[in-house]
Amino acid sequence: MSFVQHLKVMIVDDHRTSRLLIYEALTQLGITQVVYAVDGEQALKQMMATPCHIVISDFNMPKLDGLQLLKALRSYGPTKKTPFFILTGKGDRALVQQAAAAGANNILAKPITVPVLRKTLEAVLGPLQ
Repeated sequence: MSFVQHLKVMIVDDHRTSRLLIYEALTQLGITQVVYAVDGEQALKQMMATPCHIVISDFNMPKLDGLQLLKALRSYGPTKKTPFFILTGKGDRALVQQAAAAGANNILAKPITVPVLRKTLEAVLGPLQ
């Protein structure tokens, strides 16, 4: 089993289509262990019960948004250093600054492409081979 096959990734997005598109991109990179959450509150509960290796979270969601989820995960010991990527459909400079200050590893603009996802993940994890 390769390195990427061991990775468990959580996709947090309230839109089913977005979750599926991210899943498809991940599987093209060889990552098949994927769990989903439809909002930040559900993601936080799941991560506290069984942490994943990576979180890819939308910014705008009901209950807890991506930034609130990030801050909560950064304050919880077992998830404090979990690579966290925020998704956004807009190039909001203030959001990028807030996410970086809260400890996001990177920002991903929607729609995600496989090459961009690979490059973003490899910047944090190293080569996905």
